[in-house]
Amino acid sequence: MNKMNSVFIATSIDGYISDRNEGLDWLNKIKVTEGEDMGYGAFMNRVDALLMGRRTFEKICSFDMDWPYEKPVYVLSNTLSEVSEAYKGKVHLVKGELKAVLAHIHSKNHLKLYIDGGQLIQSFLAKNLIDEMIITTMPVLLGGGVRLFGHMPEEQWFTLVKSTVCMDQIVQNHYKRSADSI
Repeated sequence: MNKMNSVFIATSIDGYISDRNEGLDWLNKIKVTEGEDMGYGAFMNRVDALLMGRRTFEKICSFDMDWPYEKPVYVLSNTLSEVSEAYKGKVHLVKGELKAVLAHIHSKNHLKLYIDGGQLIQSFLAKNLIDEMIITTMPVLLGGGVRLFGHMPEEQWFTLVKSTVCMDQIVQNHYKRSADSI
């Protein structure tokens, strides 16, 4: 039973995951080479399910596209009581303390989780629950917005597993939790 909580996210050079208006248009400013997914497909192949925050879920629902996930999606929200018909069977609402939420998801045999959403990632980091992070840094300074990292009660150390330059301008760093931080 190998459990893992992983992050796969893009950030600006100055550490923001969305702009001042919580927008993501800056992610599309660089023309991505056809067929290039910067490892996202391989990453998704090794996770069992996604756990995202309510704001991230609502942002994804606002995009003019079909539901992008084939894996089960859990949305952590203490305010949502149901999802619309379009998402029934695809999205499962969970609430409560992180360790209880994880125990519930693990009981469904979803052990390798993709943790998505700024607040949720920060909450997981504050409880020392992130095992790996794949952070793609876009070559832009946003100067404000939603930060990827917030206050944490203590230091956490990660080991750089791999660093890749994509399309001569995007840097992707893959970190795993150091044994010292467990």
